[in-house]
Amino acid sequence: MKTVINVVLVACVCVLVYICYGSIMGPIEFEETQKAREAQVIARLIDIRKAQVEYRNQHQGHYTASFDTLIDFVKTQKIPFVAKEGVLSDEQLENGMTEKKAVKIIEKAKKTGNWKEVEKEGLMGFRRDTLWVSVLDTIYPKGFNADSMRYVPFGGGAQFEMAAKSDTTKSGAPIYLFEAKTPYKVYLQGLDKQEVINLIDMANKLSRYPGLQVGSIETPNNNAGNWE
Repeated sequence: MKTVINVVLVACVCVLVYICYGSIMGPIEFEETQKAREAQVIARLIDIRKAQVEYRNQHQGHYTASFDTLIDFVKTQKIPFVAKEGVLSDEQLENGMTEKKAVKIIEKAKKTGNWKEVEKEGLMGFRRDTLWVSVLDTIYPKGFNADSMRYVPFGGGAQFEMAAKSDTTKSGAPIYLFEAKTPYKVYLQGLDKQEVINLIDMANKLSRYPGLQVGSIETPNNNAGNWE
């Protein structure tokens, strides 16, 4: 009888130890996994922001709300890149020379074949050529898969929510906004449900978006991420 009681007590102790361990390590393991997943989601949101900024530069300040359009832009379009050689000296700058003036003088010489002014101004070693290079090869590392940009890491095929908006400031100046986001429940799926509920509840109480977001169509924020 005594042996049975001892066995039961040992079993109870083991259960209590397991419960205590779980109560301590559970939240710690959840936080570690959350941070690891969020690092990849943030990286993807930054990729989207890079593409939107270049898209805006080529479309009179407008963003796009379509991933199809944005991905096609990244895969097929080119952006200007200025190849630079030589710099203006302090003396040239003091005499009123600017890069714009220097380029104009050199372009004129190319058209006329007369390089006397270029030589006179000391611009023979000065060069500014605009090259058109692939968006994909310019802003992303080699091997980047543009098609993956729309998908949320750990989201089971879910896509980021993306929107664009055109507005005006109080002075009447045009302003263009975009946002891309995904909620906790998407990229933290499969983890402890109560921990996810706690995160959502905390975000709502603080009037924050319950997830990760870059940019905003409600408030201009220079395309900042809510993790920054």
